[in-house]
Amino acid sequence: MATLGELARQHTSLAREEVDHLQRLIGEWGMLADLSFADLLLYVPTRDGGWLTLAQVRPATGPTIYPVDYVGAEADTERPVLDRAVATGEICEDEITMEAVPEPVHLMAIPVRRGNDVIAVLTREWGSGGGRQPGELERTYIGLFGRFAAMIAQGLFPFGGSVADSSAAPRVGDGALVLDADARVLFGSPNAVSALHRVGIGANAVGMRLAELGFNDSPVRHAFETHSPVIEEFEQTEDTTFLARCIPVLGTTGDGSEVTGGLLLLRDVTEVRKRDRLLLSKDATIREIHHRVKNNLQTISSLLRLQGRRLTSPEAKAAVAESVRRIRTIALVHETLSREPGDDVAFLEIVRPLLRLAEEGLQSVDRPVRFTVQGDGGRLPSTIATPISVVLTELLQNAVDHGFPEGSGGGDVVVVLEQGEGQLHIRVVNDGRSLNPDFELNRATGLGLSIVRTLVTTELDGTIAMRAGEPEDFTAVGLGDHPRGTGTVIDLTVPV
Repeated sequence: MATLGELARQHTSLAREEVDHLQRLIGEWGMLADLSFADLLLYVPTRDGGWLTLAQVRPATGPTIYPVDYVGAEADTERPVLDRAVATGEICEDEITMEAVPEPVHLMAIPVRRGNDVIAVLTREWGSGGGRQPGELERTYIGLFGRFAAMIAQGLFPFGGSVADSSAAPRVGDGALVLDADARVLFGSPNAVSALHRVGIGANAVGMRLAELGFNDSPVRHAFETHSPVIEEFEQTEDTTFLARCIPVLGTTGDGSEVTGGLLLLRDVTEVRKRDRLLLSKDATIREIHHRVKNNLQTISSLLRLQGRRLTSPEAKAAVAESVRRIRTIALVHETLSREPGDDVAFLEIVRPLLRLAEEGLQSVDRPVRFTVQGDGGRLPSTIATPISVVLTELLQNAVDHGFPEGSGGGDVVVVLEQGEGQLHIRVVNDGRSLNPDFELNRATGLGLSIVRTLVTTELDGTIAMRAGEPEDFTAVGLGDHPRGTGTVIDLTVPV
């Protein structure tokens, strides 16, 4: 279905500012539909002299009479009353017949004014309702809708300028207090009265100001002073949190407009905020756990380094050094997770420190190796980030040990990251010594490649391949021209 803006551009001559005005009206009319207990439709004049249904909303407080959507359809039987509303600039009422409705449909046509021009017509359309007499709540709401309708016809509603977002604001059904020009309560819905009772206000609120009842009236005072809607969340008691929205009702005077009343909508969000606080507490606890795990791993790493200094066997020293490097890699992941909200981590924030660790621990004066990273691996859950970091560390170690032996003069190692279509792609390219022609990854017996193969294929359910470099591989990562058979390219793919 086309959007309001698209329909307006395709079928009308409305200016952008006029479309923005209608967009603001649409943003508010869920409340209007609930107050009117009826379907609301927005009609705009088309370039060929007809009327187009631009938008439609159904009430949450009552049944709809239109089970189908009319958005994008040409108006038919409504045209005479729509034309009359535009010609007179006044609210008009009539009775029409619709094929989809077995009974006559009552129609109130409200001209939507912006400045001096009527740019659209908003209609309230409802059935006869079997002759049922409305109760006090329904009469009050419909009367309040009539006051908002008069504001629309006078160009006072919707409110212009920067208006608070109403998408998450309380609805009429959450609880409504109708106020007079002095901010005294004229009517309270049952849900609003229940909300007052929950905070210990048992007195009859009618005829009293909220401040006299001991209730926070900050949103009301602000809305009445600024002549614009106000959304505010506050703790009425230590155990109760309310989300409130106050919409002032305006009337025209010789000097402009004045507040003639207001509507205060209330929603009890106590349980929601309790859950939010629990989530924040849980998130902080998880980050603290990651921080402590990182500290413990660093302690283990320090103990192993101390132990390694006491060893005399070169093989034992090398084994301990490799263990330290792997532990530092895992500690690095936990350190990053301890700074990140949630359980996901930006993989690039792990790869960069890993490359610095590789530069510090693997290169030497005899083989200066430059490590660089290209691309962005996106965000990864910790269950993937930890093993993939260990894998990348082993691949960097392998690239230096086998691609740049001592005295080789060094070279470059480039890590390319890319995430898309639910997969993380990692390519490690080095321009050092190439693989032996008979090399097969599945037959490699080294501990590092065995760890890589096991983590990738078993824990991560991914794939890995190693091959000799091609000229286009080096050109793609900015390493210049190298003949075929130079260096090594490792391609790693992991589902995320």
